[in-house]
Amino acid sequence: MQNLNNEEVKGNDANGSPESLTNQTEELTEVKKETETNAVPQEQEVPTPEELMKAEIDQLNDKYIRLFAEFDNYKRRTAKERLELFSTANRETILALLPVLDDFERAMKAFQNTAEGTSLKEGVELIYNKFNHIMQSKGVKPIESIGQPFNIDFHEAITNIPAPTEEMKGKVVDEVEKGYFLNDKVVRFAKVVVGE
Repeated sequence: MQNLNNEEVKGNDANGSPESLTNQTEELTEVKKETETNAVPQEQEVPTPEELMKAEIDQLNDKYIRLFAEFDNYKRRTAKERLELFSTANRETILALLPVLDDFERAMKAFQNTAEGTSLKEGVELIYNKFNHIMQSKGVKPIESIGQPFNIDFHEAITNIPAPTEEMKGKVVDEVEKGYFLNDKVVRFAKVVVGE
């Protein structure tokens, strides 16, 4: 086989001189070296089992810490939502009862012109006071409006009228419907008339 290769090399050489054979052999050697360097990958460090275990432990610790933090945030969020639910759970009931409170206040204003000591007036006052006390114990408070500066966070302007005095410009002149807080949150805006 070697003889065959040498013959092929000689056959390729036009002159057949020993110098051309030497050049061809050198070229073949260089090509062989290049292919060997390209074929053999450079040695990479293979991690030891201890390093692999440490990396896996670090990854699991990171997952655990993230999961614990996420669970802690979930507990805080649900506790906050629960407190808000308790504080406003009766919101719908309170909103349904506010018109009844308004009616009682209108009745009390109507009784101001009647004579003192009538049993009907005393009965309505008793019911109004009891009802008002129950509403306050549930966290319902009226919004003070008349004479206060107009505030869109608490008031809903029905109309503007010329201010009776210079001091009342931009302030609430009259209250058409009372507004209420439930645990320091507005449940009904006060409908007011503003002086301009």
